[in-house]
Amino acid sequence: MKKSLFSGVALAAMLALSGHAYADLLIGVGGPLTGPNAAFGAQLQKGAEAAIAEINAAGGINGEQVKLSLGDDVSDPKQGISVANKFVADGVKFVIGHFNSGVSIPASEVYAENGILEITPAATNPVFTERGLWNTFRTCGRDDQQGVVAGTYIAEKFKDAKVAVVHDKTPYGQGLADETKKTLNAKGLKEAMYEGVNVGDKDFSALIAKAKEAGVTVLYWGGLHTEAGLIIRQLADQGLKVTFISGDGIVSNELASIAGDAVAGTLNTFGPDPSKNPANKELVEKFRAQGFEPEAYTLYAYAAAQVIADAAKAAGSNDPEAVAKTMKEKGPFKTVLGDIAFDEKGDPKLPGYVMYEWKKGEDGKYSYFQQ
Repeated sequence: MKKSLFSGVALAAMLALSGHAYADLLIGVGGPLTGPNAAFGAQLQKGAEAAIAEINAAGGINGEQVKLSLGDDVSDPKQGISVANKFVADGVKFVIGHFNSGVSIPASEVYAENGILEITPAATNPVFTERGLWNTFRTCGRDDQQGVVAGTYIAEKFKDAKVAVVHDKTPYGQGLADETKKTLNAKGLKEAMYEGVNVGDKDFSALIAKAKEAGVTVLYWGGLHTEAGLIIRQLADQGLKVTFISGDGIVSNELASIAGDAVAGTLNTFGPDPSKNPANKELVEKFRAQGFEPEAYTLYAYAAAQVIADAAKAAGSNDPEAVAKTMKEKGPFKTVLGDIAFDEKGDPKLPGYVMYEWKKGEDGKYSYFQQ
């Protein structure tokens, strides 16, 4: 044991003295790695890991190899702050994450105060980039964009419908629901009911009874796939036929495992699926060969790592503030999502949201397909 320990210490010292110590640059990945939203956390982790492996194989970032530090926030804002403080203590310089807007927003303030750049692949609440912080970026769209697409779609395709707008009371869920409601109302469609439920709820019989009484034919959901799957299944079980429409928070194939056959016909907004881009075919096949389906935000996390690396190289520095300045002033940066340029707030210029429908694919399994 002593000989082994001494050898390890000696080797580490030699590497440090030679200037080639592995993991010179720490990048954090923050997200729900466990808990009900772990599927999304896995997307962020797997996407970032794959991109960093490619970056390291190509020589790292400005000559420094990169090591990932993982932080499990369990989709909880308080735990997100703990993760942020851990990243600060560990010397993390960049963070890919978090998944939830309600976690990303408070965590970003910790990062801003401690010189850490945060780029989220998935947090869509506008507030994240509207506060004038130097360090907040995203590779996804915003809910004020997504809500316009959803609201316009409902107003045009279901103009005579009685619409229920339901949300999970979180910054993401309620924010998206409110943006969609705003567009609906602007187009002359008044919702028949507007309700909030709690994250973690399992029994939605009271909500469904109220929807029945109101004669609801379309239910718009602002929230994640965990509650969405249960609502969809219970709507079917209680014989209320509605068109269920939601946003990017349900883009996990776990939705179908929760909702069962009732998921058929569900609609949701999301950006153009990068996994369907022929240019990413080889990368997608690599993920699948490892037993992981790169759905939803996997490639958005991959793109976040690409942006950090390319912007750092363009800046000629791994200093987060220099990289942030370069991200806003230079570009576009080549990524698996396409070429990305950022505005002064840190929002990307990306193709708009589109509508997807859940149905069985060629493999007989339910998933979301662009209309």
